[in-house]
Amino acid sequence: MPRIRSGDPAPLGATWSGAGTTFALYSAHATAVELCLFREPSDAVEARRIPLRSGADGIWRVEVEGVGPGQLYGYRADGPYAPERGHRFNPAKLLLDPYARALSGPVLWSAPLASHPDDAGAVPPDAPDPRDSAGAMPKCVVVDSAFDWAGDRRPGTPWDRTIIYECHVKGMTMLHPEVPQAERGTFLGLASEPIIDHLRSLGVTAVELLPVHQVASEPRLAGLGLANYWGYSPIAYFAPDVRFATAGRGQAVEEFKTMVRRFHAAGLEVILDVVYNHTGEGGHRGPTLAFRGIDNTAYYRLRPEHPEWYVDFTGCGNTLDLRRAPALDLVLDSLRYWVEEMHVDGFRFDLATVLGRMDPDFDPTAPFFERVRDDPVLSGVKLIAEPWDLGPNGYQVGAFPRGWVEWNGKWRDGMRRFWRGDTGAVSELASRLTGSADLYQANDRGPLAGINFVTCHDGFTLNDLVSYERKHNEANGEHNRDGSDHNLSRNWGVEGPAVTTQVARVRDRVKRSLLAALAFSQGVPMLSHGDELGRTQQGNNNAYCHDGPLTWVHWDLDPAQRALRDFTRRVFAIRAATPALRRGAFFSPALADAAGLTWLRADGSPMTAEDWTHDANHLLGMLFDGADPLLLLLNGGGRSRAFVLPERPPGPWTVVVDTAHEGERMAENGLTLAPHSLVLLRRL
Repeated sequence: MPRIRSGDPAPLGATWSGAGTTFALYSAHATAVELCLFREPSDAVEARRIPLRSGADGIWRVEVEGVGPGQLYGYRADGPYAPERGHRFNPAKLLLDPYARALSGPVLWSAPLASHPDDAGAVPPDAPDPRDSAGAMPKCVVVDSAFDWAGDRRPGTPWDRTIIYECHVKGMTMLHPEVPQAERGTFLGLASEPIIDHLRSLGVTAVELLPVHQVASEPRLAGLGLANYWGYSPIAYFAPDVRFATAGRGQAVEEFKTMVRRFHAAGLEVILDVVYNHTGEGGHRGPTLAFRGIDNTAYYRLRPEHPEWYVDFTGCGNTLDLRRAPALDLVLDSLRYWVEEMHVDGFRFDLATVLGRMDPDFDPTAPFFERVRDDPVLSGVKLIAEPWDLGPNGYQVGAFPRGWVEWNGKWRDGMRRFWRGDTGAVSELASRLTGSADLYQANDRGPLAGINFVTCHDGFTLNDLVSYERKHNEANGEHNRDGSDHNLSRNWGVEGPAVTTQVARVRDRVKRSLLAALAFSQGVPMLSHGDELGRTQQGNNNAYCHDGPLTWVHWDLDPAQRALRDFTRRVFAIRAATPALRRGAFFSPALADAAGLTWLRADGSPMTAEDWTHDANHLLGMLFDGADPLLLLLNGGGRSRAFVLPERPPGPWTVVVDTAHEGERMAENGLTLAPHSLVLLRRL
């Protein structure tokens, strides 16, 4: 029988020493905590229960000799069940370790996971659910952290050379014919040679993975036969999702590290999309999986006047309380783990405004930001904010502190308006092309503080942006009520697939113009996976719950899709070779004649104040002076327009990119811009 000791101070979670494992769990309000050891993942009864001893620091510990990697475990915590005081202890529920490095399987909805009884008449409605959940729960796994990182080098790509590719581990690989069958849908498949070759051909320098923390799919989706495919429903912040492993207990850890090592060898950084704003336990009627049963008041933000209810700034039922040390320490420990142990290069923070909410307003000096700034590990990685949430004044684009880069939702919206032909869009277009000084200059950040993107996982794909004017989310089970109605899209004559060559040509041109504008704007560009291949979700702009061909990337390309892929490669190669397109400082002043930049009207003369405010103006020229003069011309209107080319600097102009025509050509005194087209010219 294994020897049991009270346990020396050790990191939270399960720490293997080589001779045994120390288990440590934080709970300030529990009256008893038991470690439950299991033989098989499906076991409904633990092989052994071992009581933990609490310390003055609120940490419960025990050391068990002879227990090592592969051991399955969980916890049961006893204490008050008093929702009116915020406490929801229930020893009938097996609980996941918040610091578990691996799980034995996915969290799948089953009735015993419920926090409340199904039949309110059988048990008082304010009582906990009495069913034992062990048989329905995955188990935590003790892991051996050893891994051969010899030769691994972080690429350390500077922001001005960064091109981000947002992708889903499974969606990228499931249908790729050259990815080994056994590796499709996995970390190993994502880092396989054909995928890496594709990314490098696009000029991508960083892959931004949709959430890879272990998730818990919502009960509602389970009832519909759907699942949380995107992964924005985390339940274990240290454990890679077992969906993306080929097999085995703890195998996801080894395979994730292998993926990172392969990406680094190819010169690609790995950025994780992380969800530290809420957990998969949902609202007060959600399941008891971990935090709710370990110490509800320590981890979640509760309504002061009604602690039985959660504050919800996320739309997902709960909010982690980063004003409090337990939750804040958990998040920081998790981030450091992924950098130090798993070698990732940065993070994109989902609904990042939540991370800085105090009481309740957003504060860029909130404890989370201060701790990250002062942390020697975290302050040195890429930090990207999704700068909005669902709380009051939740849209905080431009408000994050120095050292942070933000998804620039105003770039996305401004570009969509201009290229679909909206009136009065030229002035904002100029701001977005030059790096959004209106957003980032006031707090002493440059154009590289903004991540520019046409589309992302959330919303229409690029193909659907030019094919649908209404969302088509009926398959989500919410009667098409979910998803945004503010898409700024245009279908160019018909809803859905093109039925005429004319419609198809216009759509292809607008897609090329959007991609070229992304490549040629100041800031950091981000591509959404499959946009370069014409990926469609058939008008679904909230496909978070579909794990199948609707959301997977298709690699059997028709001629138009291959042409779009090749065009994407070309414009991002031009960006990489042209320092003027990726400056670290703003032009000053941004919207007037300035050193190195002149705005031009159709006759080749400088823009006037009237030109900037004229609603009917859809044309803009942008002249980069200097040793390598460039001229960018953009026509967002629906008719062809003649443009007189500037005489200075002297010399002939060469058309490098024209989204309405293929190939380079010489341009003399002027040229004609097709409707909805972009042209980039260079002086010889």
